[in-house]
Order: sequence, then structure tokens, then C-alpha cells
Amino acid sequence: MNIVPIAFAFDNNLVMPACICISSLMMNANEDTFYDIFILHSASEDLDKSDLDRIPNYYKNCRIQYRTVGNEFDGAFEIRGITTPAYYRLLIPELIPEYDKVLYSDVDVIFRDDLCDIYNTDIAGCYVGGVNSVAHLDNDTIAYYNKLGLDAKGIIYSGNLIINSKEILSDNIIPKFKELRDRKLRFQDMDMINIVCKDKIKYLPPVFC
Repeated sequence: MNIVPIAFAFDNNLVMPACICISSLMMNANEDTFYDIFILHSASEDLDKSDLDRIPNYYKNCRIQYRTVGNEFDGAFEIRGITTPAYYRLLIPELIPEYDKVLYSDVDVIFRDDLCDIYNTDIAGCYVGGVNSVAHLDNDTIAYYNKLGLDAKGIIYSGNLIINSKEILSDNIIPKFKELRDRKLRFQDMDMINIVCKDKIKYLPPVFC
């Protein structure tokens, strides 16, 4: 059995999309893949778990666990309606310490394949693995990233990631994420990941995003 830990972060506004997303994950799982699913949510919100808890009744090769998040990112910069749970992916190494490597996905996703091969990608020496964005195709975005000291051609999306928890914890990277919480970054958590993890990113095939 291949165990694949994967985390999602959302609030009560996205419980139904999350159920659909996770169901698609399970519908496309290989018979020998077991998904250890972690739901990250605010400790101050009573997350509606009723539908989420029903998923393992239909798919036996998974379990769902919940990890509450404190106030580390309460009041952090928000834009375009993207709320605080977007930042929770940055805390995965601390929230899920039992795994050295964890997948993360947003819930606006329909999975169409098993993730075992992606999870087994070698990301030694890198903090994260992600898919290269198209930031370099827009002049305004290029100028924005130049101001941040980043090359737009090297930017990755943050919606689907492999988190190298072992190396992030070893190098004490999470405090560097927290230092950026109040900066008015256009793409919030995505920019924080690209700033902090610059030069330690594994680029993954577009199929993962």
C-alpha cells in the first residue's frame, strides 16, 4: 500500500467544493494508494464536518483528520476575496509533523488521476515542488516580480504543491513566511512561497496543476 498524505485548507464557505474535490481524488485513486487526508481549519471556527466525515464511508482507502490552526495569520493581508486559510499551507510542516513530505491542494480542483507518482517525486534539496506559472507572459506581472527581486519565469503556483517538511523544519523556514504576513503582496501565499523558497524550488509538470 502506497500512503500519500495530502492537505487541504478551507473554511465553512468551501465545505461543499472540498467534498467534491476530495471525492474526485478518491474516485481516481489506484487500488494500492491510501490517502491520508488532512483538513486545516481555523481553531476559532466550528468547521462543519458532517459531509466530510461521510467520505471514508464510501472510499475505504482513505482517512480524514483535522488540524486546527491558531491565530498566526489572523489579520494577514487579504485581496481578491482570498481569505486567511490560504496561508495555512505555509504551516504544514508544523501542523503535520508525522510526514517528511506532504502534498497540498486547493479545493477548486477536480482530480483526474492518482497522485502517487507525483508524491514520489524526488525533491531533496528543495523546500517545495510546484508548477511553473505563466507570470512571464504578462508585462505588468513581470514588472511586479522584478520589484520583488524575482524572475517571473521562475514563479510557481501555490494551488498544488509538494511540501518538503523535513528540510523546511531543518532550516527553520516557517518564521520567514510569518515575517511576510503583513506585506501587501499581490498573490499572497504564492508570493511568500516564491520569495522565501527562491532557488530551492522543484519544478513539476503542468499536469499537476
